[in-house]
Amino acid sequence: MITTPLVNALDIIATLAFALVGARVAAAKGLDYAGIFLVAAMASLTGGTFRNIFLGQRPPWILHAWLFGAVVLAVLVTISAKMVKPVGRLMLSLDTLGLAVATASSANYAISLKAGFIGSLVLAVLGAVLGGLLRDIFCQVEPVLLHRETIGTSCFAGALLYVTLNYFDVTSAVSAISAGVLVIAVRELSIHFDWHLPKLR
Repeated sequence: MITTPLVNALDIIATLAFALVGARVAAAKGLDYAGIFLVAAMASLTGGTFRNIFLGQRPPWILHAWLFGAVVLAVLVTISAKMVKPVGRLMLSLDTLGLAVATASSANYAISLKAGFIGSLVLAVLGAVLGGLLRDIFCQVEPVLLHRETIGTSCFAGALLYVTLNYFDVTSAVSAISAGVLVIAVRELSIHFDWHLPKLR
């Protein structure tokens, strides 16, 4: 398992990134301050919560209440900067960073609790994408996960790489870095080249 300081650092980075994007989406939809906080918290904490519940563990925000600090910071930045425009390229990059970190950390956590190859793969993807899905649903926008930018595909690719490297006894640090880089590469390329999964016509 990755050392505790690195795990904590990854958790705070992912939480802050997802919270910033969630707060920005909520502000763009005209929600009040409480609504912005709720969406930011949901976007950043839901994935880890469900991942831990499925693994029979307490949610991370119960174990580490300081994660709420990242949510509060994201809300304060959004409100003070009056970020009410639709999500732009910078926010997409932050979201991508959050996906990469959450995929790697969720895969690592699942493997450390003996989840198995398929279980770790599923939980890694779930931990990364669930918060963004609920964010879009609560803000009444078409979920990005379901129709563009290959979010699920990039997280799946990163998770598959992580659990495969772990299967061959590659160190957690190398696995996490490799998986994170792959998630970022796949999503950034899909945004740049406008790649999409096939749809029924």
